[in-house]
Amino acid sequence: MTFSLTVSGSSSALPTKDRFPTAHVLNVHERLFLVDCGEGTQIQLRRLNETIKLSRLDNVFISHLHGDHVFGLFGLMSTLDLLGRKNDLNIYGPPLLGNVLDDHLKYFGENMAYKVIFHAVDPNDNQKIYEDKNVTVETIPLKHRIPTCGYLFRERMPPLNINKEAIGQYGLSTEDIVRIKDGEDYITPTGEIVPCRALTYYPYMPRSYAFCSDTTYSEQVAELIQGVDLLYHEATFLDEMRETAKQTGHSTAKQAAEIAKKADVGRLLIGHFSSRYDDSFLVNFEREARSIFPNTEIAEEGKTYQVREIN
Repeated sequence: MTFSLTVSGSSSALPTKDRFPTAHVLNVHERLFLVDCGEGTQIQLRRLNETIKLSRLDNVFISHLHGDHVFGLFGLMSTLDLLGRKNDLNIYGPPLLGNVLDDHLKYFGENMAYKVIFHAVDPNDNQKIYEDKNVTVETIPLKHRIPTCGYLFRERMPPLNINKEAIGQYGLSTEDIVRIKDGEDYITPTGEIVPCRALTYYPYMPRSYAFCSDTTYSEQVAELIQGVDLLYHEATFLDEMRETAKQTGHSTAKQAAEIAKKADVGRLLIGHFSSRYDDSFLVNFEREARSIFPNTEIAEEGKTYQVREIN
């Protein structure tokens, strides 16, 4: 089952010739979740058409109302309509985004063929805001200049598999197997009760992804994302500009790595780089973060990352 992340944008407020503002696409069992939608997101998604099918995108999560995280949303909404979308589009974000969407739709969305449904979230609270049969989504309160939250995606437990040896040992029928995989114990013809857990196993453990941008260093974040498989954490500056990071509500590469280490995550992706840094300079971000948390990578636009490999 797919659980992968594609990075569409990795720049901060100013795009560069090589980097777009923030946007991530999470693929959960072939359903797509867009996290932030900076300017140019739809262009990037169209370029990635073989990887990202917009027809599978039903949910958008916006972290905060700074332009580099939301300006691309309005063009994307129009493009979805032009592509013939009929299904509802659910948008999650801070309450003021609802007002912005109302105004936009009043002038530009009256004749759209699909419905936009806005879900206000409280950026200051950690709460579950979405769930389906495959995944749940929680908010992660962040510390920025305006109300901001990250998002934590947790895969649900996969369906049980049955031990092949048990089928022959107990002569299980197809009906028996279905009931056992649904969690029922097996009762033998002699009345013996064989627990479901003795007959089944999970093919893999659930995977998880946390998105944290924009924020200053926050140990509360580390507490909320303990043990996630893949963490994306902003790293706008190098640590020599720690004071600037604090004043602007951002983090350094070193601070992102410190959060990853405290949270005992599997892997760290860093991005949201200040445009003052040339792309050739980004290796310094990776080097700085790896000095604290070795399993760190630079977020590369257009690249797809497996949240965690499974056998």
